Amino acid sequence: MGTRPLGQVGVLPSLFHDNDAIIGATNAAFAELGLEPITLERYRALYCVPVPKFYERLIGRLPTDDEWQIMDETFHRYYAEHRKACELTEGVPALLAGWGSAGNSQSILSMYGHDELVPLVRGFGIEPHFIRVDGRTGPSGGSKAEHMVRHVGALAGVEPSRVVVIGDAADDALAAGHVGAQAVLYTGGSHGRASLEEAGVPVVDSLAEAVEEAERLAA
Repeated sequence: MGTRPLGQVGVLPSLFHDNDAIIGATNAAFAELGLEPITLERYRALYCVPVPKFYERLIGRLPTDDEWQIMDETFHRYYAEHRKACELTEGVPALLAGWGSAGNSQSILSMYGHDELVPLVRGFGIEPHFIRVDGRTGPSGGSKAEHMVRHVGALAGVEPSRVVVIGDAADDALAAGHVGAQAVLYTGGSHGRASLEEAGVPVVDSLAEAVEEAERLAA
């Protein structure tokens, strides 16, 4: 049996418990434009990509180019500072080790900048579990689909149909479908269950369930 790559997609979605840092960074960006702060519940209900469309849902219009630049720079500056207090989601090391010991492989594709992502993964001591770690290259704010093409294409000898993406945003499922991969979505991240279910793929409430579902889909 060949390897069954498990693509982890997002800003270490599911692997990295960074909701507090994301909400704090989002509200810091809003404050730059005099906008009211947002709660995690409202964030999960409205979040979408491309990110400027998320801001349009909140303020009733797309941000101007200058506003987007200010908000994007503020978000990433705040997030880089406050993610230092975040930890891996409970149970992640055992799940990663278990997937590998079962003869499977796994990789990371994240919309976090590549130069920031690699040392983050390395710092948690989990880099050896992955056959490839790819972060975003180029400007932020777009969809994961183009990055998924690049990522899956770099997995030598891997058929996209054998890839199962575990993500926490509807865009993860769209990106998976774009390359012919399958997806499982986890409710512990940026989307609530209702918005995730609209993607038409399995939705679970724990990482253990996500891994079980990935095994079933990849079989």
